[in-house]
Amino acid sequence: MRAIWKGAVSFGLVNVPVRLFSATQEHDIRFHQVHREDGGRIRMRRVCSVCGEEVAWDQLAKGYEAEDGRLVVLTDEDFEALPLSTGREIDVVEFVPTGQVDPVLFGKSYYLEPDARAAKPYALLREALEATDRMAVVKVALRQRESLAVLRVRDRVIMMQTLLWPDEIRAADFPILEDDVELRPQELRMAASLVDSMAADFEPDQYEDDYQQALVQLVEAKLEGAEPAPVEAGDETATEVVDLLSALQASVDRAKEARGEKPARKPAAKAPAHKAPAKKAPAKKTASKTATKTAAKKTPARKSA
Repeated sequence: MRAIWKGAVSFGLVNVPVRLFSATQEHDIRFHQVHREDGGRIRMRRVCSVCGEEVAWDQLAKGYEAEDGRLVVLTDEDFEALPLSTGREIDVVEFVPTGQVDPVLFGKSYYLEPDARAAKPYALLREALEATDRMAVVKVALRQRESLAVLRVRDRVIMMQTLLWPDEIRAADFPILEDDVELRPQELRMAASLVDSMAADFEPDQYEDDYQQALVQLVEAKLEGAEPAPVEAGDETATEVVDLLSALQASVDRAKEARGEKPARKPAAKAPAHKAPAKKAPAKKTASKTATKTAAKKTPARKSA
């Protein structure tokens, strides 16, 4: 790796000379714009809209256009004259609890490598951050711009992560979220069951960029002059939820099957009991008994007569 910045971490009266290395890299394949017919590269020319001439890199400057159309041009000398007190320093402002920094603020990540003579103060700062479970809020100047950042420890290396300024975070304004939504207890229990069935420890190494792999195979096949292998279609996902409870139950069963567990089966519905003609039968028996009793009463009357 190549160092992109050199300076020192300053906290209190302690100075830790360090070098800055980019901690991340993109694995995207870079493409050029070419002419479809002959494959010729398409060159973007820097042409002035006033004089029509092509402008060299050393003749470029930065311009700002106001709302009323006025334009001001800023040169490199103008930027160099701006006050940057943290020009070659990573100035620690304060130490804050780790959980208080919202991840939405995180920007780019960098590794800090200590200078050969700064191994001890570097280790001291690292151990202090780990022991107190805090991050150092710092200010640093990178690429002619002052940035807010934090220092934290990862795998015994102090990392610097730039932060967005508060006014760079957009406020979420969605009126639909202001409406009250009625959630049934069964839906809440099933949603919690789905979360439990898919719970796991985060291990980023188990995930792969399927699109990137397919793109590499496509490029290699094109280079070899072979036909690219067909790509398997993924599972179709329903775009409309008709019954939320049924969808949650199906999701729980699917997650359990993926883990090799048996999904919870619903008990088989019992056959409806047939109604027996219980009312008519007793009615006939009652009528028969009544007739018998009536006949019994009449018979003695005849004998008496």
